[in-house]
Amino acid sequence: MLDEGRIAPIGKRILSFVIDDVTVSLLFVIIFLDRIQALATPQEVQLFLQANVWVLILLKILYHTFFIGYNGMTLGKYFARIRAVDIDSGELIGYPRAFLRATVRIVDEMFFYLGFLPAFFLPSRQTIHDRVSRCVVVDA
Repeated sequence: MLDEGRIAPIGKRILSFVIDDVTVSLLFVIIFLDRIQALATPQEVQLFLQANVWVLILLKILYHTFFIGYNGMTLGKYFARIRAVDIDSGELIGYPRAFLRATVRIVDEMFFYLGFLPAFFLPSRQTIHDRVSRCVVVDA
């Protein structure tokens, strides 16, 4: 296992999370900008979001899979100067494990972010999606 001194602090992980969620949300808005501008009532907004929630989920999975698989850093992790790496070797986890991590991350979000809670209590600061994909987030 990696040296615990390299484990990314929780504050950096929160910053990364916020930047990544804002980034994916902006991508979603850009993709649907013309349709979003045409929405006139809260009910129309609700129906639009219900009809397109799978697009948002797919965007999140693609975003996290690509960037974590490519270099261990999403845009948020880049700005927070942290990286997701293999827990044993410290190397990149690759696309298959990045896809697993991104998919479990979505499930964690769907269940009130409960899968994120272990990061606040474990010395390794791992979330459930980190543990399932056998990775850890470290200072870059």
